Amino acid sequence: MTTVLTPETLENQPEPTFFFVGVTTGSSSIMTVFPRWAEHLGLPPRIAGIDIPLDAPPEVYRRVVEYLRDDPNALGALVTTHKLNLYKASRDLFDEVGESAAQLDEISSISKRGDRLLGHAMDDVTAGLAYDAIVGEDTGAREGAGAAARELLLLGAGGSSLALTLHLHRLQQAGQPVPTRIVVTNRRPGRLDEMRAFHDRLGFRIPIDYVVAPSPEQNDEVLSGLAPGAIVVNATGLGKDRPGSPLTDAVGFPDGAVAWDFNYRGDLVFLDQARRQAGRGVHPVDGWFYFLHGWTRVMDQVFDLRIPTSGPGFDQLSEIARR
Repeated sequence: MTTVLTPETLENQPEPTFFFVGVTTGSSSIMTVFPRWAEHLGLPPRIAGIDIPLDAPPEVYRRVVEYLRDDPNALGALVTTHKLNLYKASRDLFDEVGESAAQLDEISSISKRGDRLLGHAMDDVTAGLAYDAIVGEDTGAREGAGAAARELLLLGAGGSSLALTLHLHRLQQAGQPVPTRIVVTNRRPGRLDEMRAFHDRLGFRIPIDYVVAPSPEQNDEVLSGLAPGAIVVNATGLGKDRPGSPLTDAVGFPDGAVAWDFNYRGDLVFLDQARRQAGRGVHPVDGWFYFLHGWTRVMDQVFDLRIPTSGPGFDQLSEIARR
């Protein structure tokens, strides 16, 4: 039986429990996947959801964080959807936050070390691992098509896109290949302004354009200006949180483009649009590995494990989740 709590029904758990903080956690496949992963890894198998309405008042987020801090059977939590609001409302309740959490102003992983409550942001790691895997796989498949030879289009300027640019900034600082140019589109200018300010604070040096694109037709137009082999990312939530795609069915992907959807479930219209252009060498990639890295990185932090990010051990976790 799936256990789902709300901020009004929080109560101490009868046994060690890992939590999933979201909006409609009871319908998530992780409620059946996590116990099987836990059995495989030798962890306590119990998971419970905490459903919080979108844009809840600050006191709601504080109540949830205090509950996770104070219940001795609360082992930790993965936070989705509410990462920014939870950080803003409850930063002072954490004894320590990681560097990425402070930079991104979000918390996606809540863990404990003794009586200390820790908050971390994992999206930059998650997006980075998935991006590196896509670029590495694609470089092997396409002669001369490495990351340094590609442009990157981010459709949507939310937290996931911001986190991916943080990963790319760190790659550049380390002297690793990065896209030749990044273009970010968003329906509203406010998100783009926030991203630009974040990049200014970082000293971001990858050439980047911020484009207000309130309609799918305008995203199509931006896409038409990209070079062959570009990486196009659907980071809007369309296809999962809401139906549809940020592009129209008339869109033309560049030859040899990679169409990466952060979603792995839902109607995935964006990927259907890419598949119809397979004759031009367009390569669709869903968000399966983004999902796997998102959960396993938080589990790694909460339980202080050494879960591999690739290789046979990671493949086993992927196979368990698929089954």
